[in-house]
Amino acid sequence: MQISDYQYIITPLAAQKIRSFYRNVAKKYRNTYDYADLLHNVRSAVFSIYGIEKILPRRQPTIKRWHGYYMANTEKWYFAYSINGNTVTIIDACHAQNMHE
Repeated sequence: MQISDYQYIITPLAAQKIRSFYRNVAKKYRNTYDYADLLHNVRSAVFSIYGIEKILPRRQPTIKRWHGYYMANTEKWYFAYSINGNTVTIIDACHAQNMHE
């Protein structure tokens, strides 16, 4: 197993945005979306963060509130982040369905 060159810090705001999105999905689809689905989706989103600066390309932000940060995206999530040395700090997260000003 390869040790990462980066250390990742996920701010409470970014973590809360991921959890909140999937809690809302669970409320809307309570008959077909269960707690196991919620946990799986939250874990997948969080684990995708560890691809930033390795397999997820660095981009310029597309929304104003993220100016001054870098942006990376997976298929479902966009992340605003900063880099200080070998530390990547995830500032904010936004699901692709909600990417607007």
